[in-house]
Amino acid sequence: MHLGRAFWRLLASSGFSNLADGTFKVVLPLVAVQITREPALIAGLVFALTLPWLVLTLPAGAVVDRFDRRVIMLAANTTRAALLAALAGAVALDVAGIGLLYAIALGVGAAEILYDTCAHSLLPQVVARDRLPRANARLFAVELTANEFLGPAAAGLLVAAGAVVAFTVPAALWLVAVVVLLAVRGAFRVPRQQRTTLRADIAEGIRFLVRHRLLRALAAMVGVFNLASSATAAVFVLYAVGPGSAMGLTDRVFGLLLTTPAIGSLAGSLAAERLVARLGRARALGLGFTAGTLLLAAPAVTTDPYAVAAAFAVAGFGIAVLNVVAISLRQQVTPDRLLGRVNSAYRMVAWGTMPLGAVLGGALAHLVGLRALFAVATALALTALLGLLTVTDRRIDEALRAVSPG
Repeated sequence: MHLGRAFWRLLASSGFSNLADGTFKVVLPLVAVQITREPALIAGLVFALTLPWLVLTLPAGAVVDRFDRRVIMLAANTTRAALLAALAGAVALDVAGIGLLYAIALGVGAAEILYDTCAHSLLPQVVARDRLPRANARLFAVELTANEFLGPAAAGLLVAAGAVVAFTVPAALWLVAVVVLLAVRGAFRVPRQQRTTLRADIAEGIRFLVRHRLLRALAAMVGVFNLASSATAAVFVLYAVGPGSAMGLTDRVFGLLLTTPAIGSLAGSLAAERLVARLGRARALGLGFTAGTLLLAAPAVTTDPYAVAAAFAVAGFGIAVLNVVAISLRQQVTPDRLLGRVNSAYRMVAWGTMPLGAVLGGALAHLVGLRALFAVATALALTALLGLLTVTDRRIDEALRAVSPG
């Protein structure tokens, strides 16, 4: 199936943007541990980076449905580039403390909300709905390779070259993404039949999600999983990096370790269509969630970096399958005019748990220790599988049949 020139340009822009994301999110804690080794402060960076998902997601979705989605994506990446350029300048002047890192993390997180909500809402305007699973598989393959494979690998090398370089490179990558996205021609603003308030728009999106049993259950499942995974991700650098850590890795090896989920993610993205055809969507989701818990479980049982890397690769495969199935389904059953708001309401539930998880991770690491935290988080993540009692192939087929042009 032909996906069109606009899709491939969007894909290229997304690749550069996600490469910047993946680099920055690993560079940030690696630079921070040179300032402090306090678990609560390190976990607080993840809280700052993800807090906007909890407090800004709903208005962001309403904005995405009101204005041209491509223009918003351009503005978001330009903002992120400017913030990191300012941070690189502060580092060069030796005035960058942990407080500034928190402020930049908040700003980058806020811009990320607008970019990601637009990206998921714009795709059905570029690709026909029956081609969305294939388009999402290609998009995730590039995004995950850039965000989780190339980005983390580059981060370790960039930090070794110095904090100024480490922050300048992702800023430049976001600007490249802007240039490529400018080549995607057309208007991407959804026609509005009547003028409404922002509050009314947000409420309409929330009502659609709350009344849609399938999407509601999926949002809750992903929210529980992200709560658990964010708890471990927030402090994993303390478990893995430094001579006093459990794993004793260097910055460079830590960056390489974080690339292993992307190896599995690339395979999972490309295999998702075939797996769904063979297993059905519900079983594919179950496979994705189950395999994904290895991301949390492996450090609980071993400090061997090779064993952890292998488990991370399997987890990446599962998470990629989960993402392709869940996001394609959300795009297929939601009317275009509501897609930004439904995406934002969904992700407030699914991603809004991440800052809570970061706080939980910092607190539990302090109380019970890092290794015990991974075990607790694994048990919590597995409870997401209870949602499969609701998300069945029969209900998915019914939802798809009920779709009408919106």
